Amino acid sequence: MRKGNQIIALIKKDLLLEVRQQYTFYGIVLYVASTIFVLYLAMGQPETKVWNGLFWMIQLFICVNAVAKSFLQDSRGRMLYFYSIAGAKDFILSKLLFNAGLMIIMSITSLLLFQLLLGDVLVNPLLFTGIACLGGISLSLVFSFLAAIAARAQQNAALMAILGFPLIIPQVLLLMKISTIAFSDVIQSGLAEMCAVLAGLDILVIALAVILFPFLWKD
Repeated sequence: MRKGNQIIALIKKDLLLEVRQQYTFYGIVLYVASTIFVLYLAMGQPETKVWNGLFWMIQLFICVNAVAKSFLQDSRGRMLYFYSIAGAKDFILSKLLFNAGLMIIMSITSLLLFQLLLGDVLVNPLLFTGIACLGGISLSLVFSFLAAIAARAQQNAALMAILGFPLIIPQVLLLMKISTIAFSDVIQSGLAEMCAVLAGLDILVIALAVILFPFLWKD
């Protein structure tokens, strides 16, 4: 089987599991909706800076809940089966792509709920939607890689949180700074440079995953 076909087959497998275990997806959606509703009851419709900060904090915790299960739900026997039919690079790339797609869906869902409950404060909603999707992809890449490490270390989910939050906080701060452009008509200086830094971090995470995961795969 060609490498591209292996990646597609693994993505289809994850999608099929997601469809069969819909309670996990709906559980995350319920978590998002209830969290935003509690924020609405507590704060009403906050100002733009608070709105932006809350959105990215919610995205961070959504990513932890959505991505962690992608590796931690795989048993040792299932991993041995994947080891026999696919390579390490194909496996990790399929996980990165699937989790990125899942986070795009969750980012759009949370954005719609934010606009519905916490007020539509965006001057450029389409631009913010694009930034939210890109930010969701960036967060998913980091936590997918960390979840892979945690899954191979006795499936310890706490390890992912311990490793992840010191690494992810600078990325969240960068996303918050980039997304402020959607709240005004004024173009920020250095916006292209910040986007380039974010893209560079994403490429670095993908490269590290492809290079380092095969060593975990052999254990």
